[in-house]
Formats: sequence, structure tokens, C-alpha cells
Amino acid sequence: MKRSGCSIIFVNPQNQVLLFLRDDKPDLPYRNMWDVPGGHVEPDETPEECIVREMKEEIDLDLKNFQFLCCKEFDDRIEYTFWQKANLNIEEIDLREGQCLKWFTRQEAAETELAYGFNEIVKEFYQSELFSPE
Repeated sequence: MKRSGCSIIFVNPQNQVLLFLRDDKPDLPYRNMWDVPGGHVEPDETPEECIVREMKEEIDLDLKNFQFLCCKEFDDRIEYTFWQKANLNIEEIDLREGQCLKWFTRQEAAETELAYGFNEIVKEFYQSELFSPE
């Protein structure tokens, strides 16, 4: 049985998505690569509970009012992705995992190889009806 993961795409008023640079630890997969925030779903939790827990653990954010984007099956996992409009000041975030946070434009995200195959999901988000440039 495949493991489950959850992730969230934060979108700021400039229509940029928030990514984090993964740590540079020898045993870490996709080290030093940009990634979408998220993590592994524990056996006793739903994907929604997982993303709330992960955002508290990773960036000390009490996540509320997020929306479901998609569920994708990858070779290694089933990924549940959520999204939320958020004007987060990344300079003030207490980052507890990863090296740094950065807002990426649609083009920057498309031109950057993301960990775990997230380019596909970010592209899908920008092409979806949920994304509405203002």
C-alpha cells in the first residue's frame, strides 16, 4: 500500500506560490531542492488533520480556511494537496524545517525542478478554475 502525503499551496496577492528549500542532510531525499510545504499523513489522521499539524510543526502556523485542490497518485505515494490565499511575511516565519522560504512567480516555479514531482501539481493549480489572477 502506498503512503499518503499532504501539501499546501499558499498564494499571495501577487499570485506567487510559497516554496521552501529542503535541508541539506545526507540521508534526506531531494536535499537542497525547492518543495511545496507538507508532509506524511500519519496512520491515525486525515489529510486535513495532517496539513494542519504539518504547518504548525514546520512554520508555526495555525492553519484554517484552506481548500482542497486535488489528489494525485504518484509512483511512491498518494498526494492530497490543498491551497489557500495567504499574505504571509516570510521574514517573520519561524521556519522549523528546511533552509528558507521564498515566493515564486508562476514562471519561476515552472522553471524550477521541484521535489517529489510537485511541478505537475503547481502547474495544475495555476491552470485550474481556483486560480483567478486579480
